[in-house]
Amino acid sequence: MANEYKQTMNLPKTKFPMRAALAQREPERLKRWQQNHVYELMLKKNAGKKGKFVLHDGPPYANGPIHLGHAMNKIAKDMINRYKAMQGFETPYVPGWDCHGQPIEHKVEEKLGTEKFNQTSTAEIRELCNEFAVENIDLQRAGFKRLGVLGDWDNPYLTLYHQHDAADIEVFKAMFDKGMVYRGHKPVHWCKHCHTALAEAEIEYGDETSPSIYVRFELTSKPAGLESFDGPVDFVIWTTTPWTIPSDQAVSLKPEAIYTAIEHDGRAEIMLKDLAEKVCGIAGWDCTPVMVGGKPYEVPAETFDHLHYKQPIFDGIEGVALLADYVGTEDGTGIVHNSPGHGVDDYYVCLKEGMDICMPVDDDGRFYTGTEFGTGGPFSGMDTDEANPHIIQFLRDRGMLVAEVKITHSYPHCWRCKHPVLFRATDQWFVSMDKTGLREQALDQVRNHVKWYPAHASNRIGAMVEQRPDWCISRQRNWGVPIPSYTCADCGEKVMNDATLDAVIALFHEKGSDAWFTDAPEDYLGEACVCPKCGGHHLKADRDILDVWWDSGVSWKAVCEYRDELEYPADVYLEGSDQHRGWFQSSLLTSVGANGVAPYKAVVSQGFTLDGQGRKMSKSLGNVIDPNKICDEMGADIVRLWVASVDTSTDVACDHEILARTADAYRRFRNTLRFLLSVLEGQFEPSTDGVAFDDLMPLDKLMLARLTQVQAEVDDAYAAFEFNRAYRTLYDFVVTELSNVYLDALKDRLYCEKSDSLERRSAQTVVAELLSMLMRDLQPILAYTVDEAMEYAPAGCRDNQEYAALLDWYQAPITLEQANEYRPVLEAALELRGVVTKAIEDARAAGTFTKSQQVRVEAVVPAEAYALLTGEYAVDLAEFYIVSEVALAEGDAYAATVEAAHGEACDRCWNYRESTGVHGEHAHICDRCAQALDA
Repeated sequence: MANEYKQTMNLPKTKFPMRAALAQREPERLKRWQQNHVYELMLKKNAGKKGKFVLHDGPPYANGPIHLGHAMNKIAKDMINRYKAMQGFETPYVPGWDCHGQPIEHKVEEKLGTEKFNQTSTAEIRELCNEFAVENIDLQRAGFKRLGVLGDWDNPYLTLYHQHDAADIEVFKAMFDKGMVYRGHKPVHWCKHCHTALAEAEIEYGDETSPSIYVRFELTSKPAGLESFDGPVDFVIWTTTPWTIPSDQAVSLKPEAIYTAIEHDGRAEIMLKDLAEKVCGIAGWDCTPVMVGGKPYEVPAETFDHLHYKQPIFDGIEGVALLADYVGTEDGTGIVHNSPGHGVDDYYVCLKEGMDICMPVDDDGRFYTGTEFGTGGPFSGMDTDEANPHIIQFLRDRGMLVAEVKITHSYPHCWRCKHPVLFRATDQWFVSMDKTGLREQALDQVRNHVKWYPAHASNRIGAMVEQRPDWCISRQRNWGVPIPSYTCADCGEKVMNDATLDAVIALFHEKGSDAWFTDAPEDYLGEACVCPKCGGHHLKADRDILDVWWDSGVSWKAVCEYRDELEYPADVYLEGSDQHRGWFQSSLLTSVGANGVAPYKAVVSQGFTLDGQGRKMSKSLGNVIDPNKICDEMGADIVRLWVASVDTSTDVACDHEILARTADAYRRFRNTLRFLLSVLEGQFEPSTDGVAFDDLMPLDKLMLARLTQVQAEVDDAYAAFEFNRAYRTLYDFVVTELSNVYLDALKDRLYCEKSDSLERRSAQTVVAELLSMLMRDLQPILAYTVDEAMEYAPAGCRDNQEYAALLDWYQAPITLEQANEYRPVLEAALELRGVVTKAIEDARAAGTFTKSQQVRVEAVVPAEAYALLTGEYAVDLAEFYIVSEVALAEGDAYAATVEAAHGEACDRCWNYRESTGVHGEHAHICDRCAQALDA
């Protein structure tokens, strides 16, 4: 008999597979997207609707296969574009690659060997670099496409394209004409391993253990107040870079600070009063001040201004004492030695004095050979690191060394080769931050015209722009876009003007920047091939190239402005937080410099990917998560779901255990979609079978109201680029509210009611709305899975579309204001449900009942809740709680007791009901099921 009844029920059925088999099915689906041009269809569908939404792709470096950070970045961008496309925006997405720079050149050098590399022409090196970049682009492109990222993959932008080369110079010219670009001799970060200048954005800071030394510099004349002191008077300086002592030209003291003189071995040692005791302790001296007129000698820094002292390495050379605000008063001696060729602060202090800047160190980080000041002197030919102990010993032997202490401190390193860098004054090209107001304009854009996600990201880039020195834009390498300057072979003058720049722009548009290294200037400059100083016509093309950050930073020009399908400024940039000093900033400075506006209206800042223990991923630790491998083993939708589940605005953790939990969450989403499909597929079509809101059953109205609220939360989260908030809202809704509450309660009506009854159609109407909502809300995240579900969904649930990417954003059938009217009823019902569930569990544990359908509930609720649960929006609580009956009474607090249900169990639906009639052979069937059987 039970089997007979089973045949009469509307049991769930769908062809949507329970087992996802993502690793096997996703590639087939991806192939279909490509063959049927789904990306192009998505653009076409929205053409002319709401306008364009342009997410401009920050170009990853074309160097090796993709890693998890790449995956997080590209998936987040795809989620934004898919969301915006569903809202009706045309979302052209042009992926790009950063193709120039030292890492690729270094790979070529490794391949050739340094000796052969140095013998190879620039043109050949550039050709090999080009080949390497293009190979890696193909490798990365395949990885990004596999992740389900939709875009114009056949027409990406590459920073090595002719158009991009020309755009570099067009922006350069615009800023040059405004006076922002200049050539100067000043200290810059210099990598002696990569043989090139580095910008601040190319520096990483790491701990280094260095020798710090305290050294006495003997004054050549006595300062005021110490004229009668019998012995020598010294400045005691402190430095963590002993190798800079040979180029010492001055010392700096803190203006208005009080200095004292400590007597030791018949000498007066000058130092900051507040640090004297600490210095003496390090030196092993008694802290005995020199007494003048019965009082310790204590004078302001101004007492020593412009006094001279003996340069400690080179006899006959003198340094000068100066005042400078940057002098610290927490460490050292309060007196800083100045090597203006090796420090920015030193440089500006000495430049103000009109000094010639000494630079005794060559490109390899070795001292020039010689005996005069400006060479290495006793340390000629030594590497700076090698020279440190020799210089310390030199000072010790001559009685100048006060103390030596090893310290661990943060020190700048080259972000590519990871070696420590040094400051070194060289002739370079710079962008002035202040001469024409670039810093001020950029800060105004950051603070007042760009929206930042998270909001505090504006503080980070704002501080960086506020504090950064002039931007050194020249590099001494082969693989990049050349700085378009010439040197007159007749008089040595540097030549650059509008005529030469226009000729170079035209050349690069036609032939690309390779032509700079192969074509003679006279062949393309025409009448511009002339030196304005001497009138000579023998111009030689200089060899410096542009900073790679400039190269990628002008993509707003080369891509957003040049490509018809895009727009400038872009709506949003999204990259990792390291790009506040990289691409975000170089894009900002070039765009503001050339056009006065930021290249983006909004910026989304992401964190870094770490392992499960919060460590940086590295091959040496064996903690790397390879997204390609995860796609092959678990599927791309698992990676996408992980990205959606974490707060990408901060550093995020990932390991196999975390991915396993993600896979479990995926199964919950998939199972819910499968259930929804199972009661709709082939059974329900919204346009013909749907029930109007006013005619829905009370519980269905309540759920539709809740669905509307959830949708508003999800929409708000996506709009704020808070994917994890959208994920959490959906996960809690699906797992806690749908699976465990509403859908469970709905099964009785869905399975047992007459197939076309109002009660069942009402339930199916809301199920169809749930499916419609979830497919759209999950489509940006579970791109493959939702696309698969589309094959089985009713046409009305999928906008009659074949592909998920072509869906429109979900619109609830009621307003949020209407939905909120139901909130108090739902909250009261759920509050009571918790009490009822506890009472049933206690009874089940006592062995009184086995199923909730066997239970009749007597519940007490406070007056306010009673009014809600019996009022206009009241629902059938027995159905909601899956019990036979709920008797509700008013009381002081929530309470519930359970007893045996009245009536008998129905053989078909298992509910306990009191039957009102006799149903022939179906003796133990409830009235509702009898009607269904009759139908």
